Amino acid sequence: MSPFRLTRTLPEDATDAALRADVLNGLTRTPKTLPPKWFYDAHGSELFDRITELPEYYPTRAEREILLGRAAEIAAASGARALVELGSGSSDKTRHLLDAMPELHTYVPVDVSESALRQAGEALVAERPGLEVHALIADFTAGIRLPETPGPRLVAFLGGTIGNLVPEERAAFLTSVRALLAPGDALLLGTDLVKDEAVLVAAYDDAAGVTAAFNKNVLFVMNRELGADFDPGAFDHVALWDAEREWIEMRLRSRTAQTVKVPALDLAVDFAAGEELRTEVSAKFRREGVTAELAAAGLDLTHWWTDEEGRFALSLSVAG
Repeated sequence: MSPFRLTRTLPEDATDAALRADVLNGLTRTPKTLPPKWFYDAHGSELFDRITELPEYYPTRAEREILLGRAAEIAAASGARALVELGSGSSDKTRHLLDAMPELHTYVPVDVSESALRQAGEALVAERPGLEVHALIADFTAGIRLPETPGPRLVAFLGGTIGNLVPEERAAFLTSVRALLAPGDALLLGTDLVKDEAVLVAAYDDAAGVTAAFNKNVLFVMNRELGADFDPGAFDHVALWDAEREWIEMRLRSRTAQTVKVPALDLAVDFAAGEELRTEVSAKFRREGVTAELAAAGLDLTHWWTDEEGRFALSLSVAG
């Protein structure tokens, strides 16, 4: 049997259908919103890779610091023989874990991008003879079914991506992850932590304007995929800290009163001057809040690691 397998559980047309549904729902509600997953076409992914290298954007460096310094502890605490990564992308960060898990039998990357999964998976089996890679083309927010693997399994959700979900979405997601875990399995969760407002806002509004371009990329996606006539120059990038909810919001603010047409949806969308379209929420966490949210989903937090400056955390939890 080949050490690399690819299974599609997402219908071929699912991405197009989901984009249409999200745009129709998001642009006809008040206030207008769109989920952040639509930033990430090929160009958006390139922009995000540039963001992770910016001096203002600390989360990627902080998480990498933990993985480099604590991977052996994570591997020992989990005892995993199978690693499942949700939203795996290029699997770059995962290599730090894989290096610390020589007894790992199977790696299961889960992502909506077939090209990213194939490229990363084929590279990994070439680098690591004996490792089986069973990639899943799937939307982990819609519930997934994992392939048969040896246990224990470690399910990893890195990058602080859980912060892109609002509280009720996080609760549903964590409950769905709990349902995947058998006795002895564990969840490794990356969470960005609450810190000084200036540091947080700068991370999402960098001086070079890369994050602004990333935010506006969703307009290019709608223009290309749905025939919309958004003028990206007619919107300003906005990043705000909501102290009450403890999250960053990225928005696009209309510079003038304008009407945007979306022919694929037979839709005309009016924007008032100064009206904002929310494109991302990025929640920041405290240890007690993470513990409580995990517990509500039936998960017990057993280990907590942060970078030296306490900016970011990885936690390990098990089925309660």
